[in-house]
Amino acid sequence: MEFPKELLQGRLIKRYKRFLADIELDSGELITAHCPNTGSMKRCQQDNARVWVSKSDNPKRKLAYTWEIVEVDEQHLACINTGYPNKLVGEAIANGVVSELAGYDQQKAEVKYGEKSRIDWLLSKGTGELCYVEVKNVTLLEEDGKGYFPDAVTERGKKHLYEMAEMVKQGHRAVMLFCVSHTGIDGVAPAGYIDPKYAQAFTEVLASGVEVIAYKVDISPESMAVSHSIPVFAPVY
Repeated sequence: MEFPKELLQGRLIKRYKRFLADIELDSGELITAHCPNTGSMKRCQQDNARVWVSKSDNPKRKLAYTWEIVEVDEQHLACINTGYPNKLVGEAIANGVVSELAGYDQQKAEVKYGEKSRIDWLLSKGTGELCYVEVKNVTLLEEDGKGYFPDAVTERGKKHLYEMAEMVKQGHRAVMLFCVSHTGIDGVAPAGYIDPKYAQAFTEVLASGVEVIAYKVDISPESMAVSHSIPVFAPVY
């Protein structure tokens, strides 16, 4: 996936009210950008961090700028726009990058299932086999070098795990795919120290047949693409 326009570089002043970020562009202009991330963004909003933003030409937008990428610890890049992981994974599946999900004839996005939920990708074969793929974005890098999900308590995430387990009970395949949007992360684990209930649910659904895989995203200010698989570890409490 290539960014349609060149991203503008600047420095983060502060993020606030979850959806707003004050940024000083390299030109010296002070802007307020939309932050397309509802999570805690733990360790991804460091003071004076280098950031990259896109600018929209839509005159109806309240905020012309969108925060896309942040530099973490002055060495890694993380994509904080949660609108991209599903698209990136969809492209990777279609291009055969995700070997575990190869061989399906069709893939559909945002298909209703469970209790008022939507699965990110539903894969199917002409023989009737179905595979439910849930995508979770990972950007939290801790000092042990691992990436963790979630970065805040998530009842919704726990609900999705149990709904996927139900699909397995019905005879279908269900795969949780951690999309690692952080260049410093080389392995993923559920963050039991942040949300122990999620970690417990994760362990339970794995035992019931839900599969879990993780794929890393190559990130630059010009483009992003899912590149290769990385290991998934047991929950850390």
